[in-house]
Amino acid sequence: MLIQGMVLSVVMLLTPINIVQFGGLSDNRIVAGLKEALTIGAGNAIKLTGSVDGFFKNAMIKILLPRQLNTLARGLRVIGQGARVDEFELSMNRAAEKAAPQARQIFVNAIRQMTITDARKILTGGDTAATEYFKDKTSEKLATAFRPIIEKSMNDVGATRQYKDLVGRFESIPFAKTQSLDIDDYVVNKALDGIFYMVGEEEKKIRKNPAARVTSILRDVFGRR
Repeated sequence: MLIQGMVLSVVMLLTPINIVQFGGLSDNRIVAGLKEALTIGAGNAIKLTGSVDGFFKNAMIKILLPRQLNTLARGLRVIGQGARVDEFELSMNRAAEKAAPQARQIFVNAIRQMTITDARKILTGGDTAATEYFKDKTSEKLATAFRPIIEKSMNDVGATRQYKDLVGRFESIPFAKTQSLDIDDYVVNKALDGIFYMVGEEEKKIRKNPAARVTSILRDVFGRR
């Protein structure tokens, strides 16, 4: 009997356990729910940021002039060139809006790779645990993918030309000095910050607002937290 009991214990330890202690939901159901939440949240965020004024008219993610250029901006406004500064700021936001839709497929790939362990951490984590998952899994790939798109967009909307023109005008002022800046890199990082911020806001809605759980699986998974 002792041997049989030991054998039974070993078998139980080796048998996969598919049901977790989370409202009786199976692992598969939890993973499916989290994938759906990520898909909807990311899709909404990309739709919002990838539209005209998605960055420019959203005070929380609007790309402002780099801190290094504040002195330049003040100097140009003093000599009546403030419109140039405003145009440049708008062009940076337009470039980010053009690049945003390219995040969709990278997010989709990250969602497909989600494991049961990932899902458990996200479900029981903080209000933006899914967004942090995205940051961890996609930041490097997004930065690499965004760089050429931002560069092209900055050229298409005239941002690079405007930046060089602004610097040139400022440097023509006696004793004026400006710092070197990789403006494309700046816009890439700000664009990613903005997208992740919006993904986080969408995640919070799904976690906290029952009305945002637009499918049965979302109601099933998040309604039991």
